Amino acid sequence: MAITEGLRGAAELRVGAEDTAAALGSGDVDVLGTPRALALAEAATVDTVAAHLAEGQTTVGTEVALSHLAASPVGAEVRAEARLRQVDGRRLVFDVTLAHADGRVVARGTVERVAVDRARFTANARP
Repeated sequence: MAITEGLRGAAELRVGAEDTAAALGSGDVDVLGTPRALALAEAATVDTVAAHLAEGQTTVGTEVALSHLAASPVGAEVRAEARLRQVDGRRLVFDVTLAHADGRVVARGTVERVAVDRARFTANARP
């Protein structure tokens, strides 16, 4: 399968107490923490290309720019959508948007990932 520009993916989350800024240490309020919003955005990018990678390949995150624009309380449903905007060899650039069920945008930005051989990448990891 080929990785081509325009592919789309998504990931969803119902905000739980463990997803809050207070629980994650990124703030002291009980709303969706930015680190968890970022993880949801990355999950959408992974979903975008997972079925299009060659056997033994995966992608790893290399660069992120994310604007967290609105609070999401515990219990809120948030959906991240990713669109593959650019393919430059192994480098993949995604536009991501997180929104509530009512369409209100929670966060938006870009995520860059690189396609790698899973075994080789893991073997080269350092403790």
